[in-house]
Amino acid sequence: MRDIDNYPSAKKNVYVSKIWYNVSRYLKYVLEDKKFEVQIMAENEKLKILYLMKILMEETDKEHILNALEICEILDKRYGISSSRKTVYGDVERLREYGVKIGQNKGKNQGYYIEEREFSLPELKLLVDAVQSSNFITNQKSAKLIGKLEKLTSKENAKQLQRQVYIYNRAKTENETIFNNVDLIHRAIQENRQIEFQYAEWTPKKELRLKRDGAKYHTSPWSLTWTGENYYLVAADITKQTIRHYRVDKMQNITLMKEQRTGREQFEGFDLAEFSKKTFGMYSGKDTKVTLLCDNYLAGVIFDRFGKEPFIIPANENQFKASVLVSVSPQFFGWVAGVGKGMEILGPQEVREDYKKYLKDMLDKYQE
Repeated sequence: MRDIDNYPSAKKNVYVSKIWYNVSRYLKYVLEDKKFEVQIMAENEKLKILYLMKILMEETDKEHILNALEICEILDKRYGISSSRKTVYGDVERLREYGVKIGQNKGKNQGYYIEEREFSLPELKLLVDAVQSSNFITNQKSAKLIGKLEKLTSKENAKQLQRQVYIYNRAKTENETIFNNVDLIHRAIQENRQIEFQYAEWTPKKELRLKRDGAKYHTSPWSLTWTGENYYLVAADITKQTIRHYRVDKMQNITLMKEQRTGREQFEGFDLAEFSKKTFGMYSGKDTKVTLLCDNYLAGVIFDRFGKEPFIIPANENQFKASVLVSVSPQFFGWVAGVGKGMEILGPQEVREDYKKYLKDMLDKYQE
């Protein structure tokens, strides 16, 4: 090491200044690095409680618990955040204060788990079933929605929801625009506006073909209903001043119009549930009060189809008469035929005759 005492005064000052300059730079770097490290630790501390909640939500339920040490290991390996068991205890209490329902096992198999969620597993299974069985939701969209539902429970419970998916194999729409259609229709209803759209039908080649050579339908939307696993728009026809219904998955190129809706008087006191019930899958027909003669064991069938409102009187010890309002159509006749010989249409006579013709036409197709 140089003997600076032998340096001239000027050189000595320069030498000492260089030393202090280098020392100050070093200290500055050390302090800045320490400051950065402290900032990182502070940010990790903020994120840690969020990651803790994420771990508990994804990994735990009453059958799958994690103790504080296991949580620390996951925080370190998965997110690069160091923690201690004592810190975990405190963070769990903060989450409880926030409102997260966290259960705790004590004793031999101790640990934490999410005790209560927004949706229970049985409720999620029902929602998955509804999504998967809905004709108006495509397979691709069903998979996405079910994936989101799976995130509302633990990973282990989500496997049960995945198993539910494979049970069902039902016909699904191929119209990916249905969610946009529903959104546009809701918007039109909220903003009191008419809509225009094109309407399609299936061909034997399994292709959707526009009806009326692509002509526009102009309606006033008033309600959406889900009947027979399909979405329907219930609207006022602009030209015919009647109530019409349309399958939403067959509606294409919907446009919101500037004109305000018409048909308000037609929908005053309108019973959507009754309308859906009597139209039997939304097949058009003339509304008619029909009297049915039914064997007693069919009481449940009548109540399931029409609710408890139909007027019912005993016909004899083994049968009863039910007066129901229906939309007389091939769909209604098909339902009566499907019920079997335990049900008979008594009147009106013209409906009885139309049913006989329906059965004869069906039988004629099988005559040699």
